[in-house]
Amino acid sequence: MAYLIEGETGPWEIVVGLEVHAQVVSNAKLFSGAATAFGADPNSQVSFVDAALPGMLPVINEMCVEQAVRTGLGLKAKINLESVFARKNYFYADLPQGYQISQYEKPLVGEGQVIVDLPDGRSTVVGIERLHVEQDAGKSMHDQHPSKSCIDLNRSGVALMEIVSKPDIRSPDEAGAYLRKLRSILRYLGTCDGNMEEGSMRADVNVSVRKSGEAYRTRCEIKNVNSVRFVMQSIEVEAKRQIDVYESGGTVDQETRLFDPGKGETRSMRSKEHAHDYRYFPDPDLLPLKLKPDFVARIKDTLPELPDEKKDRFVRDYGLSPYDAGVLVVDRASADFFETVAKGRDSKLAANWVMGDFFGALNSTGKTIETSPVSAKNLGELIDLISDGTLSGRLAKDVFALMVETSKAPSVLVEEKGLKQVTDTGAIEAVIDQVMAANADKVAEYRSGKDKLFGFFVGQVMKASQGKANPGVVNDLLKSKLAG
Repeated sequence: MAYLIEGETGPWEIVVGLEVHAQVVSNAKLFSGAATAFGADPNSQVSFVDAALPGMLPVINEMCVEQAVRTGLGLKAKINLESVFARKNYFYADLPQGYQISQYEKPLVGEGQVIVDLPDGRSTVVGIERLHVEQDAGKSMHDQHPSKSCIDLNRSGVALMEIVSKPDIRSPDEAGAYLRKLRSILRYLGTCDGNMEEGSMRADVNVSVRKSGEAYRTRCEIKNVNSVRFVMQSIEVEAKRQIDVYESGGTVDQETRLFDPGKGETRSMRSKEHAHDYRYFPDPDLLPLKLKPDFVARIKDTLPELPDEKKDRFVRDYGLSPYDAGVLVVDRASADFFETVAKGRDSKLAANWVMGDFFGALNSTGKTIETSPVSAKNLGELIDLISDGTLSGRLAKDVFALMVETSKAPSVLVEEKGLKQVTDTGAIEAVIDQVMAANADKVAEYRSGKDKLFGFFVGQVMKASQGKANPGVVNDLLKSKLAG
């Protein structure tokens, strides 16, 4: 169902395109050998090139080019064998060159696509317009001195991939799903770590609204949104603002706006610059970037299995539902963990444990798969103990809780705690007899037709056996004994 916002004049459709700035995973910057580590002391990772000292010339970092090509291939995009770096001229205090080296008319990567899995189970395709490579600016710091601003040039010259989508997104949910999928692809490829909280991935959000069947109206750009949640919120807020403007008889101006999540509003930052305002021209210090086909082919040969292909394989080989497969392939660590657990075992049972108790334990403890107290090997062993009847489902959950607490193997915990499931019919019969004797009145009620009491007796027997009795054996014996 289409996502529409109801206004006083009827429903409105939103139109969204995203420009994602993704920091390239590289030890050095785009045009210098300076380091790129996050969190370093201010101005400790700055070369003469980054500081734009006179006479310094940029030298392209091949690793950054390779990472951008790898990303383009992962986005099923066209790789342009010739691209050109341009100077995008504007003044900011943290941009010492007075221009940003970017790409304009001839980007490195052309059109591609991202398949987006939506929360309601549908999939849609968002087109990629282009991916171009550019350098980041530095950072102005206004909180270091009461009357002065300071500049940190550590980020100056860091390589960014600007991934521009087509205006194919029609709802906040689609925007969130697109960003999550794009981040997943980048992480699989190893070309961007996707850590939005560290600024290595951020989005400019272009929003407009229109009536059904209309051409695109004026869009506004919401600058530098740094979380998926804020991107979704900002779209909703900005779309409603534009609808209010139109319905009160006004016009929407093309401009750049900032999103204030605290106040739930966007506000004007500056009128939107057009390309001619930047006075783009080819950078005279950089020759056109020409790639050989075998360079691209070599990178293509090293691409990993990406989320979409992995999801299809999980559905095909493990018999998982598309939804479960989609959850497990969101990141490589989860997918690898699942495959280790599922190897040689009931894959659906493995998926349920990974997505249920295991992910739940990670969330509640604040751990990651890499720091998890429960290894894939031990979770697999737990499933083996369920499959061979050593543990009931109830006991397995108790053992799992102890695994989270102690990091011990389940077999060790079963021995230490005496948690092995009781399947001996004689022992279970004795417990049932005790329960029935203690609840003679309820036995009479059951035998007079109150069938719902059966669950009560099962609960009492399991409680009396401390959860160790085999539920299947309990059910069979109870039915027989209660029948008289």
